[in-house]
Amino acid sequence: MIGTLLASVPLALLFAVPVALLGALLLHRMRRQSLTAAVTVLVLVPVVATFVGLVGVSGFMFTPQLAGFLAVCAVVGAITVPAAMLLGRGIARDVMWLHEARDAERAAEASRRELVAWISHDLRTPLAGIRAMSEALADGVVCDADEVAEYARRIRGETVRLSGMVDDLFQLSRITSGALTLTLSAVPLHEVVSEAVAVEGIAAARKGVRVEAAHSDWPVVRGSDPELARVVRNLLSNAIRHTPPDGAVVVAAGVQDDRAWLRVDDGCGGIPDDDLDRVFDVAFRGEGARTPGDESRGGLGLAIARGLVQAHDGEIRAENHGPGCRFEVRLPLAVGAER
Repeated sequence: MIGTLLASVPLALLFAVPVALLGALLLHRMRRQSLTAAVTVLVLVPVVATFVGLVGVSGFMFTPQLAGFLAVCAVVGAITVPAAMLLGRGIARDVMWLHEARDAERAAEASRRELVAWISHDLRTPLAGIRAMSEALADGVVCDADEVAEYARRIRGETVRLSGMVDDLFQLSRITSGALTLTLSAVPLHEVVSEAVAVEGIAAARKGVRVEAAHSDWPVVRGSDPELARVVRNLLSNAIRHTPPDGAVVVAAGVQDDRAWLRVDDGCGGIPDDDLDRVFDVAFRGEGARTPGDESRGGLGLAIARGLVQAHDGEIRAENHGPGCRFEVRLPLAVGAER
C-alpha cells in the first residue's frame, strides 16, 4: 500500500506542479491588484493543485476513493476560500490604515518643519530688536528721556508680541496633542462676538478699518466660552490685518439645518484659489504676507481657530465673497435652543 502511494507521488506532482506554476504566475500579475483577490488565489491554488493531482493519479477514472478525496477537497475549498476573502479584506484595511497613518505622519512632520522655520524667522526679528535697543540703553547711547521712553515702549511692544507667539504655540500644542479639554455649556454668540469686537476694534480703529456686528437673531451654541471667544478674536484679527484702510469687517450669525453659523466677511481682495485650502495650515500666510511690520504672530491664528472649532464638533471654511473673503464657522446648537 505504501509502495503504491509512493509510486503515485511523481504522477501527482506531474499534474499538480503546472497548476502551482500557473497560480504563481497569476499571483505575479495580481501584485498591483486587489489584495483580497491575491490572498484568495494564494489559498485556492493548493486546493486546486491537490484536486488535479488526485484526478491525474486516478487516471481520470471515477472511483469511490476518488470521490471521497474530491469531497474532502471541496469541503476544504468551501471553508478556506471564504476565510481567505475575509482575511484579505482585513489585511487590505490594515494596509490602507498603515498607509494613511504614514501619510499623516509625513504631513505632520512636514508641518512641524515648516512651523519651526516660520517661528524661527519670526522670533529672530523681535529678539534682535530687543537686544539692539537694550544694548543701546545699557551703553548710554540713548540718554534723552523721550528717546529712553520710546525705546522702552518699543521693547514692551516686542515683548508682548513674543508673549503672544509663545501663547499661540502652547495653545496649538494642546490642540494637536489632544490635551485640550472643554467645559461645555450654553454660550450666547452675541455676547462672545460683542466682547471680541470691542477688543479687536481698538486695533481696527488705529488702522482705519470698521468692525460691524450685523443685526440678526444670534443663536445660543453649545461650547466653551473662552475657546469660542478665541476663535472669534482670531478670525477678526485676521480679517482686520488683511483689510485695507477705510474697509469694513462684518460679523453675522444665524441658524441653518439645526446648526448655528457665524460669518466674518472682510475686504482683503480675495484669496487665490490654490491657497483657499491652505489658509488653515500651520504657519501659512500666503505670498507676500511676511513684512517687517507683520503682527500675525507666526501665522498660527487660523490654525488655532480650526483646531478649536473641530474640538467643538464644528466646521470652519473659507471662501471668496464680494470684495474679500468669508470665514464661516458652523457649531452645534445648545440643548433647548431654537432650531
